[in-house]
Amino acid sequence: MKKRIFYSIFLVTTVVLLAAFIIIMMVMYNQFTTEQLEQLRNEMKLVKRGVALEGEEYFKGLTTTDFRITWIDSDGEILYENKADPYSMQNHLEREEVQKAIKEGYGESKRYSSTLSEQQLFIAEKLEDDTILRLSTTMASIWSLFLRFSVFPITIFVLALAASLAFASRLSKNIVDPLISLDLDDPLSGRTSSYEELYPLLQRLQFQHDQIEKDRKELEKTSLIRQEFTANASHELKTPLHVISGYAELLENGLIKEEEIPGFAKKIGDETRRMTKLADDILNLSKLDSGATDMRREKLDLYAFAAQTIDDLSSIIDENDTDIRLEGDHVSIEGIPESVNSIIFNLVTNAIKYSGQGGKVTVSVREDGDNAVLEVEDNGIGIGEEDLERIFERFYRVDKSRSKELGGTGLGLSIVKHAARIHDAQVKVKSRLGEGSVFTVIFPKA
Repeated sequence: MKKRIFYSIFLVTTVVLLAAFIIIMMVMYNQFTTEQLEQLRNEMKLVKRGVALEGEEYFKGLTTTDFRITWIDSDGEILYENKADPYSMQNHLEREEVQKAIKEGYGESKRYSSTLSEQQLFIAEKLEDDTILRLSTTMASIWSLFLRFSVFPITIFVLALAASLAFASRLSKNIVDPLISLDLDDPLSGRTSSYEELYPLLQRLQFQHDQIEKDRKELEKTSLIRQEFTANASHELKTPLHVISGYAELLENGLIKEEEIPGFAKKIGDETRRMTKLADDILNLSKLDSGATDMRREKLDLYAFAAQTIDDLSSIIDENDTDIRLEGDHVSIEGIPESVNSIIFNLVTNAIKYSGQGGKVTVSVREDGDNAVLEVEDNGIGIGEEDLERIFERFYRVDKSRSKELGGTGLGLSIVKHAARIHDAQVKVKSRLGEGSVFTVIFPKA
């Protein structure tokens, strides 16, 4: 990159210098030609005056001059020539400058003179006796002018090239060095931060670096959560398996009295159902973790879903003698039926179980601006402030012994949180120990 910048700057400088040199030489050439023409015209005035006063005698007394003088009669024959033998010269009637002088009184032309083998500048003027007086001078070519005045321009050109080399080298170094010294771990530090043009790029690099660090920490956190989840899931599954295995072994060996067999069978059934529920919750949570992309969304009546869930839980409600009420209005949301059902089911189930025998649970659905609000309130044991921030963690239980007695898997609220997230819903909780809890889920309205 540094070489490319260097060569680019040097090439541009060289082209500019060459262009400037060529333009200067052309201007000088035009200026020199104009001066030569002006000198010819002044000389023509003098010669014309001399011929008018003395006639042919003027040429006999003419001293050496730098200009070529030709006197031509009206038929084009040479009457006088100071640089060549007039008798050996061709008729000049058809020469361009002579024709212009005959027609207009004055003429100019430039051409190669075969007589003198040089590039010539000619002017001609018609006299009162109809003869033509012509003057010419050797016209310097642009190359001869270059050779004559080349020392100074070449010196300037070489010095300018040397300066451009130094400038290109220093400028390319100043441009590239800050990029080379860029600290990718801290892009906004160091010399590069003083370059205003680079600042948006550095900000972008800093943002990407911070995002990578954030993602790395998030990945580490997710990895720890998964490890903890795997360990907890294994532990939670082992417990019912040990119970089932132990009871089955007792039954197999005939160590249980016949009248006790139904009780042991019930315990095996309860643990089996608990293990099945745990497996179902783990699978459900796994789907929610993946964003539930394969699950169908549709327009749902949140109030109707709450009513159906309460009806499905009638056996648990009767078993706990729970006073449960459904209030509110029919409000529609856009959602996944299975996930919305999981939210309501887990919240209502928890409210019933933790309210104890004869508890009171109120489920309400209402419209609040652009939102649909689901609220589940109970008068149960409540949650302490130290536990409120952790209740949505997987397998976290406020009262572990009571949770297991009630058949909880420890994944219910985690499922609620993840199911709400894929619906862009918010979950809020208010609770005080001994006074009950209020769980609120705020959905965007369809």
